[in-house]
Amino acid sequence: MSLMTSSTWNEMIYELAKKMAWLYIGCISLSILTLNYKIIIGVNMPRVVHFEINADDAERAVKFYSKVFGWKIKKWEGPMDYWLVSTGEGSPGIDGGLMKRMSPSATTVNTVDVPSVDEFLVKITKNGGQIVMPKRAVPGVGWMAYCQDTEGNVFGIMQEDSSAR
Repeated sequence: MSLMTSSTWNEMIYELAKKMAWLYIGCISLSILTLNYKIIIGVNMPRVVHFEINADDAERAVKFYSKVFGWKIKKWEGPMDYWLVSTGEGSPGIDGGLMKRMSPSATTVNTVDVPSVDEFLVKITKNGGQIVMPKRAVPGVGWMAYCQDTEGNVFGIMQEDSSAR
């Protein structure tokens, strides 16, 4: 086994530093491109902000997700049986809800935050999607609708509005 000379060691450190610098520059460039896209286009892209888990036995599902992932789940005090799911704080991720399955085909549903449910319902139908559940108020939260994409996937759209009734 040969010993590494200080010049070999220095060369390795130098090459590693160059690679790290390019990685850092790449990250900065990506951040700038993203920022420029938002500035040039003038809008933020709608993002997934909520998920819903459908369950045949909601209490059993609450116990499962609490024990497996340590999620904090509490019953909502709104007008329907619904549980609010907190998946944690600080790192990337979203929170969601859990509800009794309304139909045999209901699965997990992602909800996208939009500035206007009405405008996005038009965009969805214009681009081949369908409205599964029309716009409705979620009291004290906002307006929402469920839609289906061109591949049969159901998703929600939500417009924040604390005055919704």
